[in-house]
Amino acid sequence: MSNNTIAVYGASGFQGALVLAELDRRGGTVILAGRDAEKLESAAAQANLTDAEVRVATVDDGAALVAAFRGADAVINCAGPFTPTGARVVDAAVAAGAHYVDTCGEQLFLHEIYRTRSAAAESAGVTVVPAATDGGVPGDLLARLIADRLGPLAELTSVHRFGGDAAMSRGSIRTMLGVADTMADGGVAYLDGAWRPGPFDQLAPVILPGGTEPVAVGSFPLQEAVSVPRHTSIRNVRGAVEESTRALFATPLTDDMIEALPMGPTAAQRAAGTWTIVLDVVAVDGRRARGVIEGTDTYGTTASIAVEAARRLVADPPAAGVLAPAQAFDPADFLAALTPHGVRWSIDID
Repeated sequence: MSNNTIAVYGASGFQGALVLAELDRRGGTVILAGRDAEKLESAAAQANLTDAEVRVATVDDGAALVAAFRGADAVINCAGPFTPTGARVVDAAVAAGAHYVDTCGEQLFLHEIYRTRSAAAESAGVTVVPAATDGGVPGDLLARLIADRLGPLAELTSVHRFGGDAAMSRGSIRTMLGVADTMADGGVAYLDGAWRPGPFDQLAPVILPGGTEPVAVGSFPLQEAVSVPRHTSIRNVRGAVEESTRALFATPLTDDMIEALPMGPTAAQRAAGTWTIVLDVVAVDGRRARGVIEGTDTYGTTASIAVEAARRLVADPPAAGVLAPAQAFDPADFLAALTPHGVRWSIDID
């Protein structure tokens, strides 16, 4: 891909540092943006980006945000939690004429951006792809590939599973606490052709890859429920995780407890952590399929996905507006680009 200029907002955070490292590996011009100049300069030095420009802007200063993104071809927003402030960063990127991706996993924020920011992005001639993460992109792309083989779909249930030493960063923990109510009631699901809020009926237990017995799963606010219906003819989409994972997210933590934790998992912990997305699909004609996509190092994979997405938007812009991953990118080609990062996928049709 050709040279590009990418601004990273929240560049001094844990996820931001991994994005910077990936950008350094891939080449191009980087702008570090955030609220603290000293932390940004330290992040640039650690990422071997000492020549990169540092621009200070807080999320409550819209003019400064727009100025921070001026001249960038794309913005990667790593500054969570996104629900209270992320829309301001989207608006600033659009106003600056830059494409936008983020590392958000907050379902209601994503749903809001899809519903409310497309007209502005279209008018500006830029593309917004929220949730450019391991949880937001692979499952959406795989769902599109399954639909291409089966035709119109009746049901899709997405189950996200985390294994190994799946340690979380402080930022992720704060984000989860901030959307605890949404996680408890399941967020939104796509039912009978419309998005509806939870709580939802109990899901049936599922046999997951490598298992022999069904495990209990519960409704969970996943990205596929808000993205897949935007590009695929389907009646119902629901998201779920194992009940044991839901209980983990519900564990109460105080600010002091979070501050006492490391900023994020170590490289060894990241490498040991695994993630799996299982898509169980029923077509309108009754045929069934299961798609499975899996990898390791959720934070490192997210960095690779966010950078890949931003660079593709710059090199070969799709239609302007707020797009789901499968609307913005060729699904098979994007997934192939993730293979060197240890991402594997398969589709089995009954």
